[in-house]
Amino acid sequence: MTIRIAVILLACMLASSCSRYGSGPWVFVSNEKSGTVSVIDTNTDKVVDRIQVSRRVRGIRISPDGKYAYVASSTPFQGKEETGDSRVDVIDTSNGNILRKIDVGNDPEQLAISPDGTRMYVSNEDDGLCTVVDLTNDKQIAQLITGIEPEGVSISPDGKWVYVTAETSSTVTVIDTSGPTVVDTLLVGQRPRDAAFSPDGTRAYVSSELGQNVTVIDFAAHKVIGTISLANRPENRPVGVAVSPGGSKLWVATGRGNSIAVVDVASAKVVNYIPVGERNWGVGLVHKSGKLYTANGLSGDVSVIDTASGKEVTRIKTGEGPWGIAVKE
Repeated sequence: MTIRIAVILLACMLASSCSRYGSGPWVFVSNEKSGTVSVIDTNTDKVVDRIQVSRRVRGIRISPDGKYAYVASSTPFQGKEETGDSRVDVIDTSNGNILRKIDVGNDPEQLAISPDGTRMYVSNEDDGLCTVVDLTNDKQIAQLITGIEPEGVSISPDGKWVYVTAETSSTVTVIDTSGPTVVDTLLVGQRPRDAAFSPDGTRAYVSSELGQNVTVIDFAAHKVIGTISLANRPENRPVGVAVSPGGSKLWVATGRGNSIAVVDVASAKVVNYIPVGERNWGVGLVHKSGKLYTANGLSGDVSVIDTASGKEVTRIKTGEGPWGIAVKE
């Protein structure tokens, strides 16, 4: 009996269903000003854990296998730099334990993980670089020159291309991951923040905060083919972007606009605005439930949107300055 119980307990420990957080899906939220990551159980929309990471956290991604959350840490805004500020922390998504810290160069802001989980691409905002890390040994293998003040980092569904948005030069740096090497630079709207790809990999969508639009890019050609305007509301400052599973809709965080803009891709028009918390930034979609989560930096909470009805259903207090959203399905 004792051996049988031990075997059952071991099996439970190894199974994802035995996660300390519950059955999931989960949303991981980086709280910039409090340096924490909040873990939300999307079944209850309750915070089940707050992980103290560093003095400042921003970019956050989940590994393709769902086992790890990668979180970019840096020196607090206008704070004094301390040794070890700039790094990426690796969190076990089953229990919140910080497993290791990776040197990724100065002032990392956003990051992307390759579909096979072997490489990480990190924007170094102050240095105008994208640092490439081999995740099999956590060693840097390249530092590539980007535009001025790079921020958003997104990787294509096939893992062959990385787009890095640079807010001051209003450009997107195109990286061929087989090198890795920079192969092109695209001019987009003023102060680009984020990029998202259509599920079929044919289009890329780049939000431009001061340009008040979303640039549409023909992905195969790496060529700008149009823009979607959000300037009908002067307060709109587009930042985070999420694409619907079928690719027919975009959900765009409007920042100071305190809303999510719902975009019909076919007509390239905003068809709805959904009020959310103040200064919404990062967004993340849970495919299983169809719920969209937005990080509201100024109000210190996360809005939960039912995308079917187009309405906010609740808000969840997280930490100070919610910044990024990462979903583990």
